[in-house]
Amino acid sequence: MKKILAIALLSFAITACEPNTTDNSNATKPASTPVASTPMPEASPAAKVELKAGDKVKVTMNGSSMEATIVSVDLKTGKATVKIQGQEEDKTVAISDIVKQ
Repeated sequence: MKKILAIALLSFAITACEPNTTDNSNATKPASTPVASTPMPEASPAAKVELKAGDKVKVTMNGSSMEATIVSVDLKTGKATVKIQGQEEDKTVAISDIVKQ
């Protein structure tokens, strides 16, 4: 009987020493301040409508500005397909990279 009691006490002692990951005690925790998120500025619908197929624009690619003609505009994805002067292939670029001439 003494052995069973000793084993029970030992198991309680070991259990008390184990870290409890689900402990929701009022332990000192670093104060977390919520970061206020600022919404991305969105172009007005009027600015998006201004771009249409056939418009002559300037496109910023790789840090330089190139003249191009809009082939198509996809407002859902915010991208436009343009034909850059001097290049054979059409390129898809973000509408934010396009400046109307």
